[in-house]
Amino acid sequence: MSALRDLLLRQIALTGPLTVADYMAYCLSHPEHGVYTRADPLGARGHFTTAPEISQMFGELTGLALAQSWLDQGAPSEIVLAELGPGRGTLMQDILRATRGVPGFRDAIRLHLVETSPAMRAAQAERLGTANWHDHVADLPEAPLFLIANEFFDALPVRQFLREGNGWRERVIGETEGTLAFGLSPPAPLAALEGRLADTEEGDMVELCATAEPMAAEIGRRIEAHGGAALIVDYGDWGQTGDTLQAISHHRKVKVLEAPGEADLTAHVDFRPIAAAAAPAAATEPVPQGVFLERLGIADRARTLAASLSGGALGEHIAAHRRLTHPAEMGHLFKVMGIYPTTAAPPPGLMT
Repeated sequence: MSALRDLLLRQIALTGPLTVADYMAYCLSHPEHGVYTRADPLGARGHFTTAPEISQMFGELTGLALAQSWLDQGAPSEIVLAELGPGRGTLMQDILRATRGVPGFRDAIRLHLVETSPAMRAAQAERLGTANWHDHVADLPEAPLFLIANEFFDALPVRQFLREGNGWRERVIGETEGTLAFGLSPPAPLAALEGRLADTEEGDMVELCATAEPMAAEIGRRIEAHGGAALIVDYGDWGQTGDTLQAISHHRKVKVLEAPGEADLTAHVDFRPIAAAAAPAAATEPVPQGVFLERLGIADRARTLAASLSGGALGEHIAAHRRLTHPAEMGHLFKVMGIYPTTAAPPPGLMT
């Protein structure tokens, strides 16, 4: 039995069943036993691999998209370049390298990273050097905000509700025969889900992320007030239903309750409430990642990089391009949504 499982069972015995959101928060962020606080969860030795770790092309193209938005908005002289959950700093490193040739952009940026994990902050400092770290989006300076969040919102804790009549039963985690087990609360009306009665049926599951909307609202407020653009990249959909909670341990799926604190937990992102919360700023509909990258010119960039490669390195490069863009891999499951001022054009790659 893991130390965190034992702790959770004691907590349940004292206070009753946990919500799925509480369970996710314990597993990911517990100061002693959390996946993100104990060690680096990325890469071959970790639990999962993100797009920036697959190929430099992802960071280069998203960085140039943000730089083009900066140019389109008159190239303000001082901006906040921010990333939410920057991992090892690979994405931001690629962004900074790719935008070095954009006149004035590097002089304008002030780098800010929203990261709560001490282990990840150390990795980011090693790769990026000087930066400003924050625990919350609200701590960012008031200035034009150019922001990227790649596979950030999927790790925010969600609550799960199963529709029964015009009410909802919450999925909770309790104890059965000495181990963790799922259960359901009694059905009850829920104001937060009143709007979902129109597009769900009996037995449908809906997930709510209480922390995503305030973050989106803060991002949208700043962008509308000061200018800027945000790129939200994650797997998910628009107004989705279903149980999307999953656990990944060392690159393989495991049961959600099998190894608390030893597996990464995520849930698909519902982009619809994020877009609504970002108002009064404008938000694009989510575009498949493959389409977004193709619009930005990933095919040309892939050919340029391939010209200097051969053998195994060339094969890895071709596989990385496919993984990022092909519909059967990350190209369709992952989506990109832009947030931008109502007075400006959408970020490149998201224009309809």
